[in-house]
Amino acid sequence: MKQASFKRFSIYFDQHLFIAITLLSVMGLFFLFSASQGNMTTVIKQAVFVVFGLCLMFALSQPDPDIYKILSLSFLIASLALVVITIIFAKEINGAKRWLDLGVFTLQPSELVKIALPIYLASYLFEKPIPIDIKNTFKSLIIIGTCFLLIASQPDLGTSLVVSMAGVYILFFAGLSWKFIGSSFLIFLISLPFLWNNFVQPFQQQRIQTFLDPSADPFGSGWNITQSKIAIGSGGISGKGYTDGSQSHLDFLPETETDFIFAVIAEEFGFIGVCVLLTLYLFILLRCIYLAFNARDRFCRLSIGGLSLIFASTLFINLGMVTGLIPVVGMPLPFISKGGSSLLSFYIAFGIIISMASHKKLMQR
Repeated sequence: MKQASFKRFSIYFDQHLFIAITLLSVMGLFFLFSASQGNMTTVIKQAVFVVFGLCLMFALSQPDPDIYKILSLSFLIASLALVVITIIFAKEINGAKRWLDLGVFTLQPSELVKIALPIYLASYLFEKPIPIDIKNTFKSLIIIGTCFLLIASQPDLGTSLVVSMAGVYILFFAGLSWKFIGSSFLIFLISLPFLWNNFVQPFQQQRIQTFLDPSADPFGSGWNITQSKIAIGSGGISGKGYTDGSQSHLDFLPETETDFIFAVIAEEFGFIGVCVLLTLYLFILLRCIYLAFNARDRFCRLSIGGLSLIFASTLFINLGMVTGLIPVVGMPLPFISKGGSSLLSFYIAFGIIISMASHKKLMQR
Protein backbone atom coordinates (compact mmCIF):
# COMPACT_ATOMS: atom_id res chain seq x y z
CA MET A 1 0.00 0.00 0.00
CA LYS A 2 1.44 3.33 -1.04
CA GLN A 3 0.37 6.74 0.18
CA ALA A 4 2.22 9.64 -1.45
CA SER A 5 1.98 12.81 0.59
CA PHE A 6 2.17 16.31 -0.84
CA LYS A 7 1.75 19.73 0.72
CA ARG A 8 -2.03 19.70 0.97
CA PHE A 9 -3.17 16.25 -0.09
CA SER A 10 -2.29 12.58 -0.22
CA ILE A 11 -2.60 10.03 -3.02
CA TYR A 12 -3.99 6.65 -1.98
CA PHE A 13 -2.72 3.80 -4.08
CA ASP A 14 -2.21 0.04 -3.88
CA GLN A 15 0.57 -0.77 -6.31
CA HIS A 16 0.03 -4.55 -6.03
CA LEU A 17 -3.60 -4.47 -7.20
CA PHE A 18 -3.00 -1.72 -9.73
CA ILE A 19 -0.11 -3.54 -11.42
CA ALA A 20 -1.93 -6.91 -11.41
CA ILE A 21 -5.16 -5.45 -12.83
CA THR A 22 -3.27 -3.43 -15.46
CA LEU A 23 -1.35 -6.55 -16.52
CA LEU A 24 -4.57 -8.56 -16.68
CA SER A 25 -6.24 -5.83 -18.75
CA VAL A 26 -3.35 -5.73 -21.24
CA MET A 27 -3.44 -9.50 -21.51
CA GLY A 28 -7.16 -9.20 -22.19
CA LEU A 29 -6.51 -6.96 -25.21
CA PHE A 30 -3.88 -9.42 -26.42
CA PHE A 31 -6.31 -12.35 -26.14
CA LEU A 32 -9.21 -10.35 -27.61
CA PHE A 33 -7.23 -9.65 -30.81
CA SER A 34 -7.07 -13.38 -31.49
CA ALA A 35 -10.60 -14.14 -30.27
CA SER A 36 -12.01 -11.44 -32.59
CA GLN A 37 -9.89 -12.79 -35.47
CA GLY A 38 -7.83 -9.64 -35.72
CA ASN A 39 -10.70 -7.15 -35.55
CA MET A 40 -8.82 -3.97 -34.61
CA THR A 41 -12.06 -1.98 -34.17
CA THR A 42 -13.09 -4.31 -31.36
CA VAL A 43 -9.65 -4.20 -29.75
CA ILE A 44 -9.36 -0.40 -29.95
CA LYS A 45 -12.83 0.07 -28.47
CA GLN A 46 -11.93 -2.28 -25.63
CA ALA A 47 -8.62 -0.44 -25.14
CA VAL A 48 -10.52 2.84 -24.69
CA PHE A 49 -12.59 1.22 -21.93
CA VAL A 50 -9.42 -0.14 -20.33
CA VAL A 51 -7.67 3.25 -20.22
CA PHE A 52 -10.81 5.00 -18.99
CA GLY A 53 -11.43 2.22 -16.46
CA LEU A 54 -7.92 2.41 -14.99
CA CYS A 55 -8.28 6.19 -14.60
CA LEU A 56 -11.71 5.69 -13.03
CA MET A 57 -10.32 3.06 -10.64
CA PHE A 58 -7.58 5.47 -9.53
CA ALA A 59 -10.08 8.34 -9.10
CA LEU A 60 -12.46 6.21 -7.01
CA SER A 61 -9.60 5.09 -4.75
CA GLN A 62 -9.02 8.65 -3.51
CA PRO A 63 -12.23 9.56 -1.55
CA ASP A 64 -12.57 8.57 2.09
CA PRO A 65 -14.71 5.42 2.53
CA ASP A 66 -17.21 7.43 4.59
CA ILE A 67 -18.29 9.04 1.30
CA TYR A 68 -19.32 5.64 -0.04
CA LYS A 69 -21.13 4.87 3.21
CA ILE A 70 -23.11 8.11 3.01
CA LEU A 71 -23.98 7.71 -0.68
CA SER A 72 -24.64 3.96 -0.60
CA LEU A 73 -28.45 4.20 -0.48
CA SER A 74 -28.57 6.82 -3.23
CA PHE A 75 -26.28 4.69 -5.38
CA LEU A 76 -28.50 1.62 -4.93
CA ILE A 77 -31.73 3.52 -5.67
CA ALA A 78 -30.22 5.13 -8.77
CA SER A 79 -28.94 1.77 -10.02
CA LEU A 80 -32.32 0.09 -9.55
CA ALA A 81 -34.05 3.03 -11.22
CA LEU A 82 -31.83 2.54 -14.27
CA VAL A 83 -32.78 -1.16 -14.32
CA VAL A 84 -36.47 -0.23 -14.29
CA ILE A 85 -35.94 2.32 -17.07
CA THR A 86 -34.14 -0.37 -19.08
CA ILE A 87 -37.01 -2.83 -18.64
CA ILE A 88 -39.58 -0.24 -19.76
CA PHE A 89 -37.79 1.70 -22.50
CA ALA A 90 -34.78 -0.30 -23.75
CA LYS A 91 -34.79 -2.03 -27.09
CA GLU A 92 -35.20 -5.80 -26.89
CA ILE A 93 -32.12 -7.71 -28.08
CA ASN A 94 -32.25 -11.49 -28.37
CA GLY A 95 -35.35 -11.59 -26.20
CA ALA A 96 -33.86 -9.49 -23.39
CA LYS A 97 -33.92 -5.87 -22.26
CA ARG A 98 -30.60 -5.39 -20.49
CA TRP A 99 -28.88 -2.43 -22.15
CA LEU A 100 -29.48 1.31 -22.30
CA ASP A 101 -28.19 2.97 -25.47
CA LEU A 102 -26.31 6.10 -24.39
CA GLY A 103 -25.02 6.89 -27.85
CA VAL A 104 -21.31 6.56 -27.08
CA PHE A 105 -21.78 3.10 -25.60
CA THR A 106 -24.47 0.84 -24.18
CA LEU A 107 -24.85 0.64 -20.40
CA GLN A 108 -25.97 -2.48 -18.56
CA PRO A 109 -27.41 -1.07 -15.29
CA SER A 110 -27.49 -4.47 -13.57
CA GLU A 111 -23.68 -4.31 -13.48
CA LEU A 112 -23.98 -1.27 -11.22
CA VAL A 113 -26.44 -3.03 -8.90
CA LYS A 114 -23.93 -5.78 -8.11
CA ILE A 115 -21.63 -3.06 -6.72
CA ALA A 116 -24.27 -0.87 -5.09
CA LEU A 117 -26.06 -3.68 -3.22
CA PRO A 118 -23.14 -5.01 -1.14
CA ILE A 119 -21.94 -1.50 -0.27
CA TYR A 120 -25.42 -0.51 0.92
CA LEU A 121 -25.88 -3.70 2.95
CA ALA A 122 -22.43 -3.20 4.49
CA SER A 123 -23.38 0.34 5.51
CA TYR A 124 -26.68 -0.93 6.94
CA LEU A 125 -25.30 -3.89 8.87
CA PHE A 126 -21.82 -2.83 9.99
CA GLU A 127 -22.98 -1.54 13.39
CA LYS A 128 -25.55 -4.29 14.00
CA PRO A 129 -24.76 -6.81 16.77
CA ILE A 130 -23.42 -10.25 15.82
CA PRO A 131 -25.23 -12.45 14.94
CA ILE A 132 -27.67 -10.15 13.16
CA ASP A 133 -31.25 -10.57 14.36
CA ILE A 134 -34.22 -11.87 12.36
CA LYS A 135 -35.61 -8.38 11.75
CA ASN A 136 -32.48 -7.06 10.08
CA THR A 137 -31.99 -10.34 8.25
CA PHE A 138 -35.44 -10.18 6.66
CA LYS A 139 -35.04 -6.51 5.79
CA SER A 140 -31.81 -7.35 4.00
CA LEU A 141 -33.39 -10.34 2.23
CA ILE A 142 -36.25 -8.16 0.97
CA ILE A 143 -33.74 -5.77 -0.58
CA ILE A 144 -31.77 -8.65 -2.09
CA GLY A 145 -34.95 -10.26 -3.41
CA THR A 146 -36.09 -6.99 -5.00
CA CYS A 147 -32.79 -6.62 -6.83
CA PHE A 148 -32.91 -10.26 -7.93
CA LEU A 149 -36.46 -10.08 -9.30
CA LEU A 150 -35.87 -6.83 -11.20
CA ILE A 151 -32.74 -8.14 -12.93
CA ALA A 152 -34.17 -11.62 -13.52
CA SER A 153 -37.20 -10.06 -15.25
CA GLN A 154 -35.00 -8.55 -18.00
CA PRO A 155 -34.28 -11.61 -18.17
CA ASP A 156 -30.68 -11.98 -16.97
CA LEU A 157 -30.28 -15.06 -14.81
CA GLY A 158 -26.49 -14.90 -14.58
CA THR A 159 -26.25 -11.33 -13.28
CA SER A 160 -29.28 -11.75 -11.00
CA LEU A 161 -27.59 -14.75 -9.36
CA VAL A 162 -24.33 -12.82 -8.89
CA VAL A 163 -26.25 -9.89 -7.39
CA SER A 164 -28.04 -12.25 -4.99
CA MET A 165 -24.75 -13.85 -3.99
CA ALA A 166 -23.30 -10.39 -3.40
CA GLY A 167 -26.04 -9.66 -0.88
CA VAL A 168 -25.78 -13.06 0.79
CA TYR A 169 -22.00 -12.66 1.16
CA ILE A 170 -22.52 -9.47 3.17
CA LEU A 171 -25.15 -11.15 5.34
CA PHE A 172 -22.77 -14.03 6.00
CA PHE A 173 -19.86 -11.75 6.88
CA ALA A 174 -22.14 -9.61 9.05
CA GLY A 175 -22.93 -12.61 11.25
CA LEU A 176 -25.84 -14.52 9.75
CA SER A 177 -26.60 -17.48 12.02
CA TRP A 178 -25.86 -20.99 10.77
CA LYS A 179 -29.32 -22.08 11.90
CA PHE A 180 -30.89 -19.55 9.55
CA ILE A 181 -28.54 -20.59 6.73
CA GLY A 182 -29.46 -24.27 7.17
CA SER A 183 -33.19 -23.57 7.33
CA SER A 184 -33.05 -21.35 4.25
CA PHE A 185 -31.15 -23.98 2.26
CA LEU A 186 -33.75 -26.61 3.20
CA ILE A 187 -36.60 -24.32 2.14
CA PHE A 188 -34.79 -23.64 -1.14
CA LEU A 189 -34.48 -27.36 -1.89
CA ILE A 190 -38.16 -27.93 -1.15
CA SER A 191 -39.11 -24.98 -3.37
CA LEU A 192 -37.08 -26.10 -6.39
CA PRO A 193 -40.03 -27.61 -8.32
CA PHE A 194 -42.08 -24.44 -7.80
CA LEU A 195 -39.17 -22.21 -8.84
CA TRP A 196 -38.50 -24.37 -11.91
CA ASN A 197 -42.09 -24.17 -13.16
CA ASN A 198 -42.76 -20.52 -12.36
CA PHE A 199 -39.50 -18.54 -12.46
CA VAL A 200 -37.13 -20.35 -14.82
CA GLN A 201 -37.65 -19.31 -18.44
CA PRO A 202 -37.97 -22.05 -21.12
CA PHE A 203 -34.59 -21.17 -22.67
CA GLN A 204 -33.02 -21.30 -19.20
CA GLN A 205 -34.58 -24.71 -18.58
CA GLN A 206 -33.09 -25.87 -21.88
CA ARG A 207 -29.63 -24.67 -20.80
CA ILE A 208 -29.87 -26.64 -17.56
CA GLN A 209 -31.07 -29.76 -19.40
CA THR A 210 -28.21 -29.35 -21.87
CA PHE A 211 -25.78 -29.08 -18.96
CA LEU A 212 -27.06 -32.37 -17.55
CA ASP A 213 -26.81 -34.12 -20.93
CA PRO A 214 -25.04 -32.09 -23.67
CA SER A 215 -24.90 -35.18 -25.93
CA ALA A 216 -28.70 -35.22 -26.23
CA ASP A 217 -28.56 -32.44 -28.83
CA PRO A 218 -24.89 -32.07 -29.88
CA PHE A 219 -25.66 -30.00 -32.97
CA GLY A 220 -28.28 -27.83 -31.27
CA SER A 221 -28.44 -26.69 -27.66
CA GLY A 222 -25.37 -28.76 -26.74
CA TRP A 223 -23.16 -27.28 -29.48
CA ASN A 224 -21.63 -24.44 -27.45
CA ILE A 225 -20.41 -26.45 -24.50
CA THR A 226 -19.26 -29.34 -26.71
CA GLN A 227 -17.11 -27.06 -28.86
CA SER A 228 -15.77 -25.31 -25.76
CA LYS A 229 -14.62 -28.61 -24.26
CA ILE A 230 -13.00 -29.60 -27.57
CA ALA A 231 -11.13 -26.28 -27.71
CA ILE A 232 -9.89 -26.54 -24.11
CA GLY A 233 -8.84 -30.16 -24.47
CA SER A 234 -7.08 -29.66 -27.79
CA GLY A 235 -4.78 -27.00 -26.30
CA GLY A 236 -2.72 -29.63 -24.49
CA ILE A 237 0.25 -28.46 -22.42
CA SER A 238 1.55 -25.53 -24.46
CA GLY A 239 -1.32 -24.79 -26.87
CA LYS A 240 -1.56 -24.51 -30.64
CA GLY A 241 -0.05 -21.03 -30.78
CA TYR A 242 -1.33 -17.47 -30.83
CA THR A 243 -4.11 -16.96 -33.44
CA ASP A 244 -3.80 -20.63 -34.48
CA GLY A 245 -6.79 -22.02 -32.60
CA SER A 246 -8.86 -24.07 -35.03
CA GLN A 247 -12.10 -24.11 -33.02
CA SER A 248 -12.28 -20.32 -32.74
CA HIS A 249 -10.77 -19.31 -36.10
CA LEU A 250 -12.84 -21.80 -38.08
CA ASP A 251 -15.99 -20.55 -36.32
CA PHE A 252 -16.82 -23.76 -34.49
CA LEU A 253 -16.63 -22.05 -31.09
CA PRO A 254 -19.38 -19.44 -30.43
CA GLU A 255 -19.13 -16.15 -28.52
CA THR A 256 -15.33 -16.21 -28.63
CA GLU A 257 -15.03 -12.54 -27.67
CA THR A 258 -17.27 -12.76 -24.59
CA ASP A 259 -18.54 -15.87 -22.79
CA PHE A 260 -16.12 -18.42 -24.28
CA ILE A 261 -12.90 -16.42 -24.56
CA PHE A 262 -11.30 -18.66 -21.90
CA ALA A 263 -11.67 -21.61 -24.31
CA VAL A 264 -9.77 -19.59 -26.93
CA ILE A 265 -6.96 -18.92 -24.42
CA ALA A 266 -6.80 -22.60 -23.40
CA GLU A 267 -6.67 -23.75 -27.02
CA GLU A 268 -3.94 -21.33 -28.08
CA PHE A 269 -1.78 -21.26 -24.92
CA GLY A 270 -2.60 -24.61 -23.35
CA PHE A 271 -2.26 -25.64 -19.73
CA ILE A 272 0.77 -23.40 -19.18
CA GLY A 273 -1.06 -20.28 -20.40
CA VAL A 274 -4.13 -21.10 -18.33
CA CYS A 275 -1.97 -21.54 -15.20
CA VAL A 276 -0.35 -18.13 -15.73
CA LEU A 277 -3.76 -16.49 -16.13
CA LEU A 278 -5.28 -18.22 -13.11
CA THR A 279 -2.22 -17.38 -10.99
CA LEU A 280 -2.79 -13.70 -11.71
CA TYR A 281 -6.45 -14.02 -10.73
CA LEU A 282 -5.46 -15.85 -7.55
CA PHE A 283 -2.97 -13.13 -6.63
CA ILE A 284 -5.70 -10.46 -6.94
CA LEU A 285 -8.08 -12.47 -4.75
CA LEU A 286 -5.44 -13.14 -2.09
CA ARG A 287 -4.49 -9.46 -2.06
CA CYS A 288 -8.14 -8.53 -1.52
CA ILE A 289 -8.40 -10.97 1.38
CA TYR A 290 -5.31 -9.40 2.95
CA LEU A 291 -6.75 -5.91 2.48
CA ALA A 292 -10.08 -6.95 4.01
CA PHE A 293 -8.41 -8.28 7.15
CA ASN A 294 -6.39 -5.08 7.51
CA ALA A 295 -9.17 -2.58 6.72
CA ARG A 296 -9.84 0.20 9.20
CA ASP A 297 -13.36 -0.79 10.33
CA ARG A 298 -16.16 -3.33 9.92
CA PHE A 299 -17.89 -1.40 7.12
CA CYS A 300 -14.73 -1.50 5.01
CA ARG A 301 -14.09 -5.15 5.77
CA LEU A 302 -17.64 -6.10 4.78
CA SER A 303 -17.47 -4.05 1.58
CA ILE A 304 -14.07 -5.38 0.50
CA GLY A 305 -15.13 -8.93 1.28
CA GLY A 306 -18.38 -8.61 -0.65
CA LEU A 307 -16.89 -6.87 -3.70
CA SER A 308 -13.94 -9.25 -3.97
CA LEU A 309 -16.22 -12.29 -3.73
CA ILE A 310 -18.35 -10.88 -6.57
CA PHE A 311 -15.16 -10.86 -8.63
CA ALA A 312 -14.42 -14.44 -7.53
CA SER A 313 -17.99 -15.59 -8.26
CA THR A 314 -17.97 -14.09 -11.75
CA LEU A 315 -14.66 -15.81 -12.44
CA PHE A 316 -15.91 -19.14 -11.09
CA ILE A 317 -19.17 -19.01 -13.05
CA ASN A 318 -17.38 -18.23 -16.32
CA LEU A 319 -14.80 -20.98 -15.83
CA GLY A 320 -17.45 -23.45 -14.72
CA MET A 321 -19.62 -22.54 -17.69
CA VAL A 322 -16.96 -23.02 -20.38
CA THR A 323 -15.71 -26.29 -18.84
CA GLY A 324 -19.20 -27.76 -18.44
CA LEU A 325 -19.26 -27.75 -14.63
CA ILE A 326 -22.33 -25.49 -14.51
CA PRO A 327 -25.03 -24.50 -17.03
CA VAL A 328 -24.30 -21.74 -19.55
CA VAL A 329 -25.70 -18.48 -18.11
CA GLY A 330 -23.79 -15.83 -20.03
CA MET A 331 -21.03 -14.50 -17.78
CA PRO A 332 -17.90 -12.60 -18.90
CA LEU A 333 -14.34 -13.44 -17.89
CA PRO A 334 -13.27 -10.48 -15.68
CA PHE A 335 -10.96 -7.96 -17.40
CA ILE A 336 -10.63 -10.28 -20.42
CA SER A 337 -14.01 -10.57 -22.19
CA LYS A 338 -15.30 -7.86 -24.48
CA GLY A 339 -17.89 -5.58 -22.92
CA GLY A 340 -17.75 -2.05 -21.56
CA SER A 341 -20.30 -2.25 -18.73
CA SER A 342 -18.87 -5.38 -17.14
CA LEU A 343 -15.31 -4.13 -17.53
CA LEU A 344 -16.04 -0.73 -15.99
CA SER A 345 -17.99 -2.29 -13.12
CA PHE A 346 -14.88 -4.20 -12.03
CA TYR A 347 -12.71 -1.09 -12.25
CA ILE A 348 -15.27 0.72 -10.09
CA ALA A 349 -15.31 -2.16 -7.59
CA PHE A 350 -11.53 -2.26 -7.25
CA GLY A 351 -11.30 1.51 -7.00
CA ILE A 352 -13.65 1.33 -4.01
CA ILE A 353 -11.70 -1.61 -2.56
CA ILE A 354 -8.45 0.36 -2.72
CA SER A 355 -10.12 3.37 -1.11
CA MET A 356 -11.43 1.27 1.77
CA ALA A 357 -8.10 -0.49 2.24
CA SER A 358 -5.76 2.47 1.99
CA HIS A 359 -7.55 5.10 4.10
CA LYS A 360 -6.73 4.70 7.76
CA LYS A 361 -8.14 6.61 10.70
CA LEU A 362 -5.87 9.33 12.07
CA MET A 363 -5.24 7.51 15.30
CA GLN A 364 -4.00 4.46 13.30
CA ARG A 365 -1.45 6.41 11.23
